[in-house]
Formats: sequence, C-alpha cells, structure tokens
Amino acid sequence: MKRMDLQHTKWHGNICTIDKLAKYIRLRPAERRVMEQVVKLHPMLITKYYLSLINRRDPHDPIRKMIVPSPEEINLEGVYDTSGEARNTKLPGLQHKYRQTALILSTNRCAAYCRFCFRKRLVGLPSTEILRLFNNAAEYIKKHHEINNVLISGGDPFILPTRVLSKFLEKLSPIKHLDFIRFGTRTPVAFPRRILRDPSLPKLLKKYSKKNRRMYVVTHFNHPREITPMSIAAVDTLLKSGVIVNNQTVLMKGVNDSPKVLAELLSRLVGIGVNPYYVFQCRPVRRVKHHFQVPFVRAVPIVEGARRLLNGHSKRFKYCMSHRTGKIEIIGIVGKHLLLKYHQAKNPRDLNRIFTRRLAPQAGWLD
Repeated sequence: MKRMDLQHTKWHGNICTIDKLAKYIRLRPAERRVMEQVVKLHPMLITKYYLSLINRRDPHDPIRKMIVPSPEEINLEGVYDTSGEARNTKLPGLQHKYRQTALILSTNRCAAYCRFCFRKRLVGLPSTEILRLFNNAAEYIKKHHEINNVLISGGDPFILPTRVLSKFLEKLSPIKHLDFIRFGTRTPVAFPRRILRDPSLPKLLKKYSKKNRRMYVVTHFNHPREITPMSIAAVDTLLKSGVIVNNQTVLMKGVNDSPKVLAELLSRLVGIGVNPYYVFQCRPVRRVKHHFQVPFVRAVPIVEGARRLLNGHSKRFKYCMSHRTGKIEIIGIVGKHLLLKYHQAKNPRDLNRIFTRRLAPQAGWLD
C-alpha cells in the first residue's frame, strides 16, 4: 500500500469485505454470492459510523441502499462515462468542460464507496484519469484566464492528508484570476470524524477562506437520516472556518423519491447552514441506472411536490442533469413534453437555451 492508503485505512476501521459486512448485517446466502461478484468489480468501503445509520431490520433501508452492494448492480444497463468526462480531460486529472471552471480529480478514493457513484468507473479502482502532477494542473489554470473557479473533487479530496491539501491551496491561491476554490466531499456525511478529529483541516480552510475570496465546500446529503449530531457538528466546524457549505442531492429510487422526504432533507439542511445547490437527476451509469434512476414522469412531480412544501431559502436549488452537452435544468412537464434549459453548456451557444423533448414513459435521460 501507498502511504496515503495506510492513513486512509487507519482512519476508518472500515468495512471492505462481505465477510466483515456479514458480522453487522444479515445476508441471505444467494444475496451474498452475488454481492461477492459485485465487489470484485466495484469495491465496497463503509465507515462504521455510516453503517450505524442503517436500520438493520429493514432490507429496504435507504441508507443501506446507498452504501451496501446489491445484486441489482449486476445489471449492465447504461454507460460508465455519462457526462463525457473523458472528452473534456486536458491532462491526467484535469477537466475543462465549462469555460469558467476547471475540475481536478485529486484521488480515486473516498471515505465510503457509494453504490450510486457516477464515477463508478474509477472510484476505488486503478485509473489513468486521476491527477498525477498538481504543478501541471496549476500551470494549465494559470494560462487559462477564463477560468475563475476550481473544483477539487475525486474520489473525495478530504481523505487526502491535510499537508497534501495544503500544497494544492499553496499553488492555486496566488492565481489572481480565480474568484474561489471549491472542494467536493462527502466526509461530513459518511465520515465526519475527518473534520472533527483533525484540527489541521479546519485550520487550513480558515487560513485560505478570506473575506475577499471564500472557500466553498460542496457536500452530498441525500436523506434526512444522514443529518446527525456528528454531521451537524462537522458542518458547523466548516462554517466556523469561514467556509460556505453547499449541498447537491441525487434523486434516487428507494432513497428520497417522495416529496415529503426530499422536502424534509432540504429544509433541515437550510436549518444547519447548508445551502441546497443542486438536485440531480440520477445519471444512467452502468450498474447504477437500473437500481437508482427515477423516470422523468415520476421524478418531475416529486421535485415539484417537494418545492410546494419548502420556503424560499430551501428551494433555491436547480433540478438538473449533468449531460455530456452541459448541465441541463429540468423545468417541468408541459403536456407530453419535458421543458428544459441549459444552465451550463459545453458549447457557449447553448447557454440559457430553452428547448423541449417528447416525454417517453421510461425516459430518465436525454439518450
């Protein structure tokens, strides 16, 4: 193991085999055999903290569905790179799809491996898409003055040692044409100890989050039960570090596909100081689509129903799909058509364009 991986293991006391999982959750023999096949293709990693959120008596528990491998992952419907990330890769670990934004894939590891992950093709697996030399990424960003923000994602960058994150910020902060830097992380949800037990991380964020250039953390709560005293404390620590915390949620079958659950999640997030940023249509990722995606004919009424239950602050999010052509806002259903608008676009001529598509009963994407 690399040094980074050793630290990763030490932090978690993680559950990464079906044998270990069977000590905590009752598994049927047939189910277990298929799950063994699944984890050979897409590894399992669960923190004991996140496992503790599961109702072990409920085989359909939403937390369990998000983190425990399922026989449904054998289904090959869909594709691995749904958003055209490979086409937008300018050098290993750096994507430049939208004019103003650079995306850095800092690692292929996370605190926990979500079963709905849209980067299932690389998380926990050997990959050529991950950043190799941060200096090269920084030089690219320096040369492209149209880039005014950087998103450091992965995997999950917050599982990296703080000293590595510090190096990233040392390189990016002097670039004058950057207005802000973001980290995409699920650690407040799946592994809040990373933020609560390592004071060097909040200290680092506070150092670089200044009144004229704030640091942003984009986190990923999907269900109200993920909002716990520990996750609230982790969010509070980030806020006290001067960081602005936004959230993106994926609409998922069997997890949050009801107006009441979705509205409760978004309302409670606002209450703890987290801004609802996006609700995403689940991408048609191979081994994910069949298991999690909600068709538009159901999904749009769910999101609209949740909006009716929310106040103005709680419904500031955009309901979007991250398509290969851009982030497409799903405005609603008009008759037999889906009304759509480009919120972000790879081709600048598409930006803000409103268009329609005929709505098929099982459609969940623009295929």
